[in-house]
Amino acid sequence: MDNEKYLKKIIIDKVIAGELVETEDVVIDESRINIYLNGTKTISMMCIPKDQDAHAIGFLMSENVIVSIDDVKEIRIENDGLDIYVDAIIDEKSLKNLYKEKTLTSGCGGGITGNITGSVQVPFNQVSMFIKPEVISREVKIFYAESELYELTGCVHKAMLYLEDGSTISAEDIGRHNAIDKVVGKCKLQKLDTTKSVLFVSGRLSSEMVVKAVMHKIPIVVSRTAATHLGVTTANTHGITLIGFARGKRMNVYTHAGRIDG
Repeated sequence: MDNEKYLKKIIIDKVIAGELVETEDVVIDESRINIYLNGTKTISMMCIPKDQDAHAIGFLMSENVIVSIDDVKEIRIENDGLDIYVDAIIDEKSLKNLYKEKTLTSGCGGGITGNITGSVQVPFNQVSMFIKPEVISREVKIFYAESELYELTGCVHKAMLYLEDGSTISAEDIGRHNAIDKVVGKCKLQKLDTTKSVLFVSGRLSSEMVVKAVMHKIPIVVSRTAATHLGVTTANTHGITLIGFARGKRMNVYTHAGRIDG
């Protein structure tokens, strides 16, 4: 299988019926990847060395360092997949603020995001996209059923974008933020429209997760787990439909329920 290269076999002691039994197990082989922007090392991160080009693009666009996929001139992956080189037109102010603390503010009744403090303004999301509860339930079931690395290791997060035409794009990583960056990056590289899509995530719905949707103008976010108070507040402020505890035929719609076509 293709995922074998992201796994390492180890010997562990497993307790079975109260007794220690030596057995072979598999774990994720995380690696440090480096992103170089216009020839300069910009950031290093621990992740699964998979979909690295999408990861770099998704991350840089999440931080508004790259504003449009059309600004990307070239992407190269070198050093056995550990170095990603991106040549692009960049927002210098956003690059300088990349490592500063990120906060969220609101204003003008419409929503101003501080993903990069004081430098990015995103309008209130007014996208008229509607989805039926039964479609959400179906896609959540598929979302968790089709995750080979999770089934093998229990050690990855997943993100999936359900697009307007019903097609889906997925990505996995040890970090839930990385998984979102990867799936968005995949769509951007394929010039797919994410402004009418639903983002399914495996992690809790914290404000940091919601901000990713805000930055990419994704109108609906779904998880099988819980939302934090700031996550709910962020979604409400910025016009995001936030759905948690999507299990079976039940779900909690925290904000902007008008997009749920009951």
